Amino acid sequence: MKRINKTYLKQAGLGLLTIFCYFFFSYIETLPFLLLGIDIDKLSITIKTIYLILYQTLLLALIIYILKTSFKKDIEDIKKNHQIYFKKYFPYWFLMLGLMMFSNSMILGIMQLFGNSTSLPENEQLIRSTFQTAPFYIYFSSVIIAPIMEELVFRRGIRNIIKNDVLFIIVSGFVFGGLHVFLNPMQSPLELLYIIPYSIPGLIFANILTKTDNVLVTAGIHTFHNGILMSIQFLTMIFM
Repeated sequence: MKRINKTYLKQAGLGLLTIFCYFFFSYIETLPFLLLGIDIDKLSITIKTIYLILYQTLLLALIIYILKTSFKKDIEDIKKNHQIYFKKYFPYWFLMLGLMMFSNSMILGIMQLFGNSTSLPENEQLIRSTFQTAPFYIYFSSVIIAPIMEELVFRRGIRNIIKNDVLFIIVSGFVFGGLHVFLNPMQSPLELLYIIPYSIPGLIFANILTKTDNVLVTAGIHTFHNGILMSIQFLTMIFM
């Protein structure tokens, strides 16, 4: 029992440290500029893009280092079982996409019913706006950095703390969805409904992690999902 408790405490500690580092270093992202007295608004898009990519890459490297033991295990496991995982869990993406599209359609209908003209959640509008000014940054961040980072933090990090499958799925899913909604300004209280479609990927990814115990499986699906969405926006920006 003591051995089990020590193992759990170590894992939970790493999970808490991962979550703390993610939020703390994301919060102080622009601190170096402030300390140097540099006006961020006067910097070129190129300089901002290079800095943000380097900063987020270093943060991802730090989180991988904190979780290096489980991350190495996941790499070895995915090498051996990637075909099995792909056949068994990639279809979950279609389920996820269908549920997200359905819930978004329902929410849009509700908002129009109440005379709300907002057609997209604030988070999505912000991403599209940033895509117009810094397409390379938003693509790299959304497709390469974010899927791995978010799976390590919101799946592996929380899983290290919560061992009960059902509780873990609920907490991981709704924390993931909630942050996509609450961290952005809202034009209407009805936008709180968007926590549903944003939580769906978190719930499904968390469910997959309980079955595979491999965060690279969910990171792979997450990367594919974001890649498809960003590619569609990129093509739309070019041809429309």
